[in-house]
Amino acid sequence: MMKDWKYSVILICALYWCSAILAQAPPSSPVRYGHSIPAMSPLVLSAGTAQANFVIGDIYIKGNRVTKNYIIERELSFKKGDSLTLHDLVIAFEKAHDRLINTHLFNEAVVYLKESRGVVMDIEIEVKERWYIFPLPYFRPVDRNLSVWQENNYSLSRVNYGVKYTHYNFTGRNDNLIAWLITGYSRQVELAYDQPYADKALRHGFGFTAIFAALREVNAATVANKQYFIRSDTFSYAKPFLSEQYSFSLRYYYRPALRTRHLFRLGLTKISIDSAVQVTNPAFFSNNVRQLIYPEFSYVLNYTDVDYLPYPLRGLTYEAGFLRRGIKRDMNLWQVYFKSSLSWPIAHKTYFTTQNWSLLKLPFHQPFYNQQLMGYGDFYLRGLDKYVVDGVAALMVHNTFMRELFNFNIPFLHVASHDHIPFRIYATAFGDAGYASNQNNGLNNAGNSLENRFLYTGGVGVDIVSFYDFTFKLDYSFNQLGQKGLFLRIGNEF
Repeated sequence: MMKDWKYSVILICALYWCSAILAQAPPSSPVRYGHSIPAMSPLVLSAGTAQANFVIGDIYIKGNRVTKNYIIERELSFKKGDSLTLHDLVIAFEKAHDRLINTHLFNEAVVYLKESRGVVMDIEIEVKERWYIFPLPYFRPVDRNLSVWQENNYSLSRVNYGVKYTHYNFTGRNDNLIAWLITGYSRQVELAYDQPYADKALRHGFGFTAIFAALREVNAATVANKQYFIRSDTFSYAKPFLSEQYSFSLRYYYRPALRTRHLFRLGLTKISIDSAVQVTNPAFFSNNVRQLIYPEFSYVLNYTDVDYLPYPLRGLTYEAGFLRRGIKRDMNLWQVYFKSSLSWPIAHKTYFTTQNWSLLKLPFHQPFYNQQLMGYGDFYLRGLDKYVVDGVAALMVHNTFMRELFNFNIPFLHVASHDHIPFRIYATAFGDAGYASNQNNGLNNAGNSLENRFLYTGGVGVDIVSFYDFTFKLDYSFNQLGQKGLFLRIGNEF
């Protein structure tokens, strides 16, 4: 019990440390997008007008064939009739541009002064909408990342395929409809819908997700810091699928202001495993059970004030969350987490980003099913891509320097919204550190030398950023185990 309190104190101190960092505002920076305010504007060039008050006149919006006007106006910190100084107006234009881009609805957004009538300023907003409908074929390895798939010789037998239909901005209110039909190595059927702006005030929204998933292969344990999989075809008595899951969840969104969002989620899950999983790892579930039905409630607070969410160069974002999974002793998990990202320019075309994560699960003795930590999703150390670390408490930090090398466009289609593809290329240098605590014993702890140990990695790389939130990262990393290598990471919104 004393050990449990020891790690609780460590996590509480870490949360306080992260909060202290967030309290420090980043240095001010110039407008990143030069077209937010046209350079030709005489008002921008006239210093004498900087402290004068101007009144917002009419607001014109063009280029939005699908998106409703009020969805765009929702991202503005000003409205018709407001009185602002020119300095405040310039900042408001810049922030409006950033928030419009971060809606993931537009390839480009320009906010500028259309006309002045004395002290009255008419504003124009011009956007280039993305494509919103993607009935795409689905082809993806089941492994966590490309490095793990490489260890399996890029086997096509470890691939899922099917159809993924996604309709973003379904009714022009930034609502999304998703339908997946996946087969191959595993099976998955998913239907989801999110409507974040369901009321007239555009503050309240809702969503739901229904999922069926069946797996031929299950990550039954962690051995030697790697996922240990078992396959159904290696057990004569096993069923074709080692795990089946049905889940349904409802979501409620609340956005009272421009930067802050709240998400409440209530779900119900039924999951069953084959006896082969239980034989391989008796601690996969608690109390030697093979089937669970449990409710789940979660709450997330998100604050976003960055220039470009998929690859921020300036600004702050943080997220705090709470999860309660189960109500009986067979499934009993309380979880809290906090993560943040703070970015700012430190020299011409040179930027620094620090990202921090902290997480705590209670009680500390959890079944393997609830122990995934480092190596999953965005919670990983660069340079330890091939490994995973289980546990119930963790801290992690990423520090990255980025230097812009190239910023250019290439011609694309003869369509106004997609007439070019932008590319930004950065050289990076980074250092990561983390710690994960795992007090459990059993097969899932066999030879896992990265648990209960301070971890650190570093390296250099090249990042390519393009439209549709596409990021291509090629890193040369090293870790404390003396290992070095190239790692490729690809991400976008699809």
